[in-house]
Amino acid sequence: MRGGGTGGLTLKAALLLGFGLTLGLWLVTGYQLTRRISALERDATAANARYTKAQELLSTIRAQALLGSVYVRDALLDPDPSSVELYRGRLERVYTEIDRALQQYVPVTNSPGERRRADDFRREIGAFRATILDVLATDRNRWSTDARRLLDTRVMPKREAVIRLSDDAQTLNRRSFVEQQAGLATIYAAAERQMWVRLGVALAASLAIGLLATLYAARLENRLTLQLERDHRNTRDLQRLSAKLITAQEEERRTIARELHDEVGQVLTAINVELSLAKRALDGYGAPTTSLDTAQAITNGALHTVRDLSRLLHPSILDDLGLPAALTAYIGGFKTRHGLDVSLHMDGMQQRLAPQTEATLYRIVQEALTNVVRHADARACRVSLQRQANTVLLTIEDDGRGFDPENDRRKEPRGLGLIGIRERVSHLRGTVTLSRSPEGGARLSVDVPASGITPEVAHG
Repeated sequence: MRGGGTGGLTLKAALLLGFGLTLGLWLVTGYQLTRRISALERDATAANARYTKAQELLSTIRAQALLGSVYVRDALLDPDPSSVELYRGRLERVYTEIDRALQQYVPVTNSPGERRRADDFRREIGAFRATILDVLATDRNRWSTDARRLLDTRVMPKREAVIRLSDDAQTLNRRSFVEQQAGLATIYAAAERQMWVRLGVALAASLAIGLLATLYAARLENRLTLQLERDHRNTRDLQRLSAKLITAQEEERRTIARELHDEVGQVLTAINVELSLAKRALDGYGAPTTSLDTAQAITNGALHTVRDLSRLLHPSILDDLGLPAALTAYIGGFKTRHGLDVSLHMDGMQQRLAPQTEATLYRIVQEALTNVVRHADARACRVSLQRQANTVLLTIEDDGRGFDPENDRRKEPRGLGLIGIRERVSHLRGTVTLSRSPEGGARLSVDVPASGITPEVAHG
């Protein structure tokens, strides 16, 4: 049901929309935070990897530089002339390892200043290599006397420069790494603050969405309550109108029945008397009376038809003698007209019921027996009327083909029908039950309050 008939969102749609907006907001916030944290983790991992690799390469260069100086010393102090080529090969492997490390070396921050320092480091290593080669190219015969001088004045200063630059580079890398980690920690703290801010905004927005959805749902619920109250009032008005219509119908039937009995019936009776007098007069003159006999027969038939119609519309016996006598007379005539074996059983019906209750039960019996003849294909029917403590129970059951609610709704005859029966009983605040009878046919049970019993005693 749409809120107050204004064409707005339904209650279900409002709740789903609020839930969808809240879920979407949390998903977007979570996705952004996840991306931010993942980027920070990637940056930290990359920084750690660069720092570790740079420090390892610098340690390798430092170790190879020391190893190269040791090889030069050993070569200068080795008296075997043939060992020079051996040391040259070892030194070439040292330089190859240093070149490989230099090619892979990248400063931690990789800033222009750090790249210039790396270039200076490479030039210093190249100078160290050139110095070693120059020392080995000197006169082999003087190495025994000049070894200490060559090592102290040429090899050791270059080696110390290489080691110093390596230490400086490691120190700078360590400092850059610490600064970078501090920067990442700052960024991470800012991201964490931003995360909490976004979560707070998401929570506030979720609460706002939930509040709006709740308010809208409450608004729709109020509209629905008002609509239900209007429907309830309309239902009560329709029930009152229906009750008035039924009462007016009974009054109209009573009036028509009285008019038929008193007016039309008396006119037909007068015509019949006049025809009898005319027939007697003609007999006195010896004239034929065939036409009068025919007219008198037609008049008698019309008079019986009018009386039958008067009883069917509203039997006067119902007002005069009460429900038991009226049902007895009606069922007797019904059996004669339709050839259906109908039995009537009454218990505790000595006191009169309220006129409206008697009229309702009488009409229900009329409609029920008519339905049995039309739809049940029954051979026998039993009508039971029982006065209980505070209610009156009317039961009508047959041995026909039974009752199918779906078929009954499709085949329900025009007129009162089951809906009319329920409507009449509801006005008396009673109940209607339709079920199968023990014989396999249909059973209609009507239970109405016995309030309004009059002090007169029913006859018959």
